[in-house]
Amino acid sequence: MDSLDQQVLAAARRWATEGHRFALVTVARTWGSAPRPPGAWMILRDDGQVQGSVSGGCIEDDLIRRAQGGEFTAGGPRVLRYGVTADEAHRFGLPCGGTLELVLEPAPDTGLLEELAARIESGQLAQRRLSLPNGRVTVEGASTGDAPQWDGETLVTLHGPAWRLLIIGAGQISRYLAPMAQALGYRVFVCDPRDEYADGWEVPGTERVLTMPDDAVNELALDPRSAVVALTHDPKLDDLALLEALKSPAFYVGALGSRANNAKRRERLRLYFDLTQAEIDRLHGPVGLPIGSRTPPEIAVAILAEMTAVKNGVLGRNAAVTHAPGCAVR
Repeated sequence: MDSLDQQVLAAARRWATEGHRFALVTVARTWGSAPRPPGAWMILRDDGQVQGSVSGGCIEDDLIRRAQGGEFTAGGPRVLRYGVTADEAHRFGLPCGGTLELVLEPAPDTGLLEELAARIESGQLAQRRLSLPNGRVTVEGASTGDAPQWDGETLVTLHGPAWRLLIIGAGQISRYLAPMAQALGYRVFVCDPRDEYADGWEVPGTERVLTMPDDAVNELALDPRSAVVALTHDPKLDDLALLEALKSPAFYVGALGSRANNAKRRERLRLYFDLTQAEIDRLHGPVGLPIGSRTPPEIAVAILAEMTAVKNGVLGRNAAVTHAPGCAVR
């Protein structure tokens, strides 16, 4: 499944080939409770078709109306503001007095959009820089430490798989988890030394790691934007990955299994390996939010929900230890 960035860029490529005119609209800054974060973007065709999103829909409706009226067909990049007054915020469905500052680019350079798409498709994180005074745009590589920027004249946005997920095990749950994670912008790696599982892995866009799980963790040099989920249900494999992942800066480390099995796992890690209690407490096991998951796609949803909560800072790293009896995975 393509990421949101890839969907926007694919539509831009298609519309340019078909001879349509379109504008690029990017969220530059927000105040209050805005529906979409800075860096969110969409493309808007002159006949009103859209791909992507900058709000929950009401602002898109206004932009579509203005595009169909020919307002965005020419000129240089410009700033649009929505929700400046309470009445406008209410009219456009912005909650809690939210305000959006958008940057609109009529007729963006399709060659640079192609370059951006190529970087993303090759697994790179890319940076797009727009100077409003002269309309100049550049595309270059970025690192996970970079952040979107906007000072009123220069807009810098990040695109591509800024987040990484290493899945240990190429089983059925992984086949649902991988494309769901890709849709959320993760670059997905899959490690499984068992030929009977790995040889049948056919999830497009994922990357196979042909080493043992502990070596895979070390080779990827995990950073704070990395996650590891062990799903083989084989302690000989899952524990190898966890031994290294729990010592890494990865923001999320989870393991499949019941509460009882994960308690035994924690005891093994404590007794036989050089992990501190603080490192062991980082383990999310049973993996996933307790939503009553039973089927592989439900379990994948529960895992990604918990990863998202941790990533967004609304769930502590060791929250999985306190799962209720109806835990997501048994």
